[in-house]
Amino acid sequence: MEIYKTEAEIAQPKNWLLSLVVLILVTFGVLVLLQGLALVLLPVLFDISIEDIVLLMSGGGQDLPGGRMALFFVQGLGSGLGFVIAAWIFIRWIDRADLKWPLQLQRVDFRGFLLVVIITFGGMLFNSFLVDFNSKLVLPEVFSDLELWMRSMEDQLMEMTKFLTDFENTGEFLVGLLVIGVMAGVGEELFFRGVLQPKLHQYTGSAHWGVWLTAIIFSAIHVQFYGFLPRMFLGALFGYLYLYSGSLIYPILAHIFNNGLTVVMVYLAKQGLIDFDLEDPGSISYVASFTGLLVLLVGIYYFQKTNYPKNGELGQGL
Repeated sequence: MEIYKTEAEIAQPKNWLLSLVVLILVTFGVLVLLQGLALVLLPVLFDISIEDIVLLMSGGGQDLPGGRMALFFVQGLGSGLGFVIAAWIFIRWIDRADLKWPLQLQRVDFRGFLLVVIITFGGMLFNSFLVDFNSKLVLPEVFSDLELWMRSMEDQLMEMTKFLTDFENTGEFLVGLLVIGVMAGVGEELFFRGVLQPKLHQYTGSAHWGVWLTAIIFSAIHVQFYGFLPRMFLGALFGYLYLYSGSLIYPILAHIFNNGLTVVMVYLAKQGLIDFDLEDPGSISYVASFTGLLVLLVGIYYFQKTNYPKNGELGQGL
């Protein structure tokens, strides 16, 4: 079970709407403030003009010296660190909750770590099928204008992703690994699985609804329409790792492993050491994809069996 101990009035089920509205406002405010701070600091730290900043943020200026590192700075401060701070403010000052980190750390062991790596790798293999399936979705003709806009947005985001992962040296690779892998993994899991999931679990009265509603929101905020299903699937996977273990450490490790391995593969491909194309969702066969699903299901079964019973006495914990 998730751990989110609080007796605050705002955290009670009768105040669920107020609690979620406050959570949204706090998070939005923190993210905007930190991204604004990052943009203000860019000219000082990276010697980039305001015009170049606007160009970078709109998807251009990819030949600017230091442009990639500047965008990593904005993403790391404005998103990765932003979710950590937003979650901390809400936990500490609004819900006055306790995540009992010593207990969460006690629940992590080497066997669980290995299972999480195996489960996540299986999930990544199966996700290649979901990426391929989602990318081929076609909306009805009546929504053709919407689909055209969605495709345009997706293309812009893919260009930005390609630019960010087109590492020119080892330093850029390590910074990318830190921002895309570690900071995103810690920040997003602390916020979505650590705060939002247990609250939705309590408000709906269902652990599964809590996991899947959080996964849907997690995917939606990335605003990648043709990547919605695979990201929702990963969000649900991370959610069940938390639900079945009672430790946020496991979904954080899984998230870091998922993002970090992708970054490493992109870097190795650029070095000519492996064959990997970030734009080719069909690069993994259906056999491999559904073998990955089997590995994931078996892994989740054993993960739940070895973790869930001993943590059941906590109840909901909110």
